Formats: sequence, C-alpha cells, structure tokens
Amino acid sequence: MKNESEGQSIGISEKSADMLDTLLSHYVSGSLPVPVNTMVEAHLEMRDDSRTLVRGMEAVAGVQMENIESAPLLSRKKMFDQIVGSDAPAPLAEISSGRNCSIFPKSLQNFTGFTAEDVPWRTKLPGFKEFSIGEWDGCEAELLWIRAGRAMPAHTHGGSELTLVLSGGFSDVDGHYVRGDIAAADESDDHRPIADPGETCICLAITTAPLKLTGSMTQLFSDIFGR
Repeated sequence: MKNESEGQSIGISEKSADMLDTLLSHYVSGSLPVPVNTMVEAHLEMRDDSRTLVRGMEAVAGVQMENIESAPLLSRKKMFDQIVGSDAPAPLAEISSGRNCSIFPKSLQNFTGFTAEDVPWRTKLPGFKEFSIGEWDGCEAELLWIRAGRAMPAHTHGGSELTLVLSGGFSDVDGHYVRGDIAAADESDDHRPIADPGETCICLAITTAPLKLTGSMTQLFSDIFGR
C-alpha cells in the first residue's frame, strides 16, 4: 500500500496494511476499544480511500441485516433506554473529508479536548515530547511530538502498538508513514523509527504494554542524546 497521493515511493508495511483492513472491519461492527475507535475515525477524516472502503463494508452489512429474520420487540421502553444510554460510534455519514482540517482531525479534538497548538507537551528526551491522554479498555493512548530528523531509541514491544501520523512522517525498517497512515507493531518488531526531515512529526499512539529498549549501549546513548 503506497502513498502515491503524498508523493512517497515507499509505502506502509504489509503488517500495517493488513491491520488497517482489520481495524476498518471492526470499526464497522462497532467492536473497537474507545481510543482505537477514535484513531480510526481520525484516519477516516484524512483518507478518502478508507472512507470509500468503509461505506462499502457498511452497505454489505446492511444487506446482511435485512436478511436476518426479525425478532419480536418484547419491551419498547427497554430498547429505547438502551439506545439513548449507549456510547455508539458516530455513523460514517458524520465523518467528513479532512482536506481542510487542522493537524488534529475533529474526532481527535473532541476526544482529547485539545488542538495541536494547545497540547501541554512534556519533554521526555531532547527533540521528543509526549502527552498521556489516558487508558481505556487496557489501551494506553498518548500524543507524540518528534523533532524533524530525530531518531527514536531502538525498541521492541511487550504488546501491540498502533501509531497514527497526524503531521510530518517517519520511517523504520519496514516502511514509511505519512499523515493519515496507521503503523502497526508488536513483540515481533525491533525497530528504530526516524522522523522525516523538514517537518515535526506528531502522532497518536496506542499501546497495550510498555516498550522495551533494545540495541547496544553505544547506539542507545546516540539515539537518546545524539540526535
């Protein structure tokens, strides 16, 4: 899956492309954890092709629902109470194109309460800041700010990680990711992401376990202090 519309010759990894298909299908079924659902909504605001794919999935799901034999409504009041008391994701019709949106798509602004200019960043390393949004359903969500050209320390994962690029881009051994891309990583990945030159890289990251630093002490020292 290449970012030809962004003028990039290197696309996202096969793992990330497969994960995106899985995320979109679970989004349609309404089964994603809260922060991941927000990530997918933000992705859909930025990517026409994914919105088209989701509309197709929803159309197929609608046909399948029409073919399911209806069951008697035992309690109209009970069903009404369940509907108005639910936190169902917004329908796709309410997710518009993100061509004119700011760095943070509207769904992310609603979720965090911030625009990119308002985030109370906390410096973690030279050229690297973060802001913890919180934890839901076993998923830790945070915003990342990475200086252009900055290499992150080499690491692997104790669980799964999803990263949505909001501004700039980054690359690792598996691929190159730009605005709107979702990168997927897990315990099988040992990588060293590097922000693209020329523009600050801002991302939304969701993890299910802490990162684990890897590499030699010399490389680690260089990654932490040398870039």
